[in-house]
Amino acid sequence: MNSMELALQPLRRHLARFVARCGMLIDGVINPYRPELYYMRGPGPKCRARRQAAVRD
Repeated sequence: MNSMELALQPLRRHLARFVARCGMLIDGVINPYRPELYYMRGPGPKCRARRQAAVRD
């Protein structure tokens, strides 16, 4: 290693941290995964009540 490389090491480290933080920020803002769009729920209590009423009749 020459003296220029030694002098640039802290700058490279800070730049790498900055780039990593920017990447995490961008990933947090533009995250395409939205579980509420894919979450499938079963029938609710009103649906069950309607079905039971239909079975009784």
